[in-house]
Amino acid sequence: MAVSANRLELLQIAEAVARDKSIDRGIVIASMEEAMAKAARSRYGQETEIRVEIDPRTGETRFSRLMLVVDLVDNDSTQISLVDAHKRNPAAEVGDWISEKLPPLDFGRIAAQSAKQVIVQKVREAERDRQYDEFKDRIGEIINGAVKRVEYGNVIIDLGRAEAIIRRDEMIPREMFRPGDRARAYVYDVRREQRGPQIFLSRTHPQFMAKLFTQEVPEIYDGVIEVKSVARDPGSRAKIAVTSRDSSIDPVGACVGMRGSRVQAVVNELQGEKIDIIPWSADAATFIVNALQPAEVVKVVLDEDSSRIEVVVPDDQLSLAIGRRGQNVRLASQLTGWDIDILTEAEESERRQKEFIERTHAFMNALDVDEVVAQLLASEGFRNVEELAYVDPTEVANIEGFDSDFAEEIQTRCRDYLARLEAELDARRTELGVADELREIEGVTTAVMVKLGENDVKTIEDLAGCATDDLVGWTEKRNGETVRETGFLDGLDVSREEAEVIVMRARVKVGWVQEDELTSPESGSQESGLHEPVSDETAANDLTETEPAQGASSAEA
Repeated sequence: MAVSANRLELLQIAEAVARDKSIDRGIVIASMEEAMAKAARSRYGQETEIRVEIDPRTGETRFSRLMLVVDLVDNDSTQISLVDAHKRNPAAEVGDWISEKLPPLDFGRIAAQSAKQVIVQKVREAERDRQYDEFKDRIGEIINGAVKRVEYGNVIIDLGRAEAIIRRDEMIPREMFRPGDRARAYVYDVRREQRGPQIFLSRTHPQFMAKLFTQEVPEIYDGVIEVKSVARDPGSRAKIAVTSRDSSIDPVGACVGMRGSRVQAVVNELQGEKIDIIPWSADAATFIVNALQPAEVVKVVLDEDSSRIEVVVPDDQLSLAIGRRGQNVRLASQLTGWDIDILTEAEESERRQKEFIERTHAFMNALDVDEVVAQLLASEGFRNVEELAYVDPTEVANIEGFDSDFAEEIQTRCRDYLARLEAELDARRTELGVADELREIEGVTTAVMVKLGENDVKTIEDLAGCATDDLVGWTEKRNGETVRETGFLDGLDVSREEAEVIVMRARVKVGWVQEDELTSPESGSQESGLHEPVSDETAANDLTETEPAQGASSAEA
């Protein structure tokens, strides 16, 4: 059977549109079918169920009307009685659909225009879906494109089958692009939006530099060298931490390349941004010392609970460690994930002397001992009366000038002092009206109850409604600076994990959470930050001093 010219043209149009828009031919034909069905409904009635089928091989178009089989006909244009349906299909039942063939239509101008709009809309939607599906899996890649135009500082990049945007705040400072320029950028987000998929690119993202090194350093591409972390001050300075899985390969040297060729290629792409290549270390102290280079570090003091570290540097190295406008220490902090405080040796010595005097006076007042005894206790590393009260008696007896009887007397005085303090706190707790039942919550001490009462948390329901941040505070970045907000329990030795336990136990107590919901059956570990609290008797010293490792090095381009 010969195929008419109109049928051939229909298939040719569908093929051309599919090829031009890079979408499936079947989607174009389906949009044509829907457009013709809409045009046919304008003739037969909008409530009429019209079906149009286009044969993808011959282009033959078939129109049909679907009629719902019912017992009693209310609308003869959409319904058919069961008796009439049996004449066409003896097996028809109520609720089935009967197809009735319709003659071909001659579309008028208005119907044709309406059909055209439907086809254009469907093709546009299919093109947008294709673009989104193509680029949503490319997040985290570097792509190349030509600059199409610049609008209000934002650069529109032509990727061939889609457009992407580099917003002004995602461009390196003082960087200029003109239409026609080639640009490389990092895909950090692809979103569906009303106007179509939006592809967002960045040249300031830390991973952009990491991906550039992956392109320039074969060992990184092969997985022999791994980029652990990156910190950037776009257009000015950057730090990148690398480690090698092969002990025979120097990760820093591989990234620098022969005469700096590899790192220089990255520097040129980043408009001259200086790059420090840092050897990564699993030991936090060593890693932080490396990250602060070129400054020399004398000593570091880690506080793992709050992820803070104090770094002691020689007096003449302070400005070098901090860097211009705090750049060096800020990048080191971003690279390591630790908040870093820089102290000179003189400042650290002065602070230690002040702490020693405060501890000495605290022991003198609490234990009614003379200054010499208090100084001996402070110099042995005892931070407070609680530590001294419950430590092994032999540790106290071994202090120079002490014996077992004196050690026992000291610890007895400690316990008496703590008992008096507990009585005073309990009286204050009663005065504040804090409920006795709060004491049933695991981890809640009398001191904690007083702090809660001073912040208007007086019942288990009040405590269950608190967040962990309410109890221990939180930190946030404001204008590039880390700001700490205080919590209800500030001043007490309560960690974030312990605070989470307290809140969750309170919620169990009031019935908001079930006990069996707190434990993961797969791992047997507690969820939602639930951990066993550390008692005052067994609390370990959170601050550990570590001497910097020798031989750490970094490379700067």
